[in-house]
Amino acid sequence: MDDYHDFEEEIIEGYCVRCRESIDIENPQAVWTRKGMPATRGECSICGGTVFRMGKTEMHSEHERPSAIEIGDSAKRSRPKLERNTVYVAFAEADEGLARQLAEDLTNAGIATWLHEHDGETVNWAGGVHPALKECNQMVYVLSETSVGDAALDTLWQFFREKRKPIIIAQIANTAPPDPIRRSPRFDMVANYKSSFRQMIQALST
Repeated sequence: MDDYHDFEEEIIEGYCVRCRESIDIENPQAVWTRKGMPATRGECSICGGTVFRMGKTEMHSEHERPSAIEIGDSAKRSRPKLERNTVYVAFAEADEGLARQLAEDLTNAGIATWLHEHDGETVNWAGGVHPALKECNQMVYVLSETSVGDAALDTLWQFFREKRKPIIIAQIANTAPPDPIRRSPRFDMVANYKSSFRQMIQALST
């Protein structure tokens, strides 16, 4: 009974990019990322939108942790099966929670997404490029203080730019984007998430 009471009393907070504040997550669910990292997914107690927070909670002890995908396994090196017009979401590892939240909102809006795999750099892909980079026709670059100057992310947007594929910037911090892509469509997800998100959907759909 005590264990049940403790579980019920646990309050999990997360950051909602729509409301621009930390909130209590409603209907939290223990999940794991592609790499086997624990996270919590639920709903914002204010706007009802999806909230994704990285980190382990007591709920994770109630579920068996799945094995992380072995990125270096040759069996995983085949071309990914992507839906048509899948959007590549590039983000710094520190921004994974917010990037996943954005990707889920895009998916709910009918736009398929592929989240960047930070461990993918350990794989020697044929041609030196992850298949998803070739398959995706557009990129959403999550702009933050940690993403600017990230060598791995620089390689991603440079590849898209060289291939003349559209790059759209989702700004989650007050910082300037890399100079070569400064003219890319930029949407401030902090100032007004709902309005910026609608504009982003329109840009991705054209």
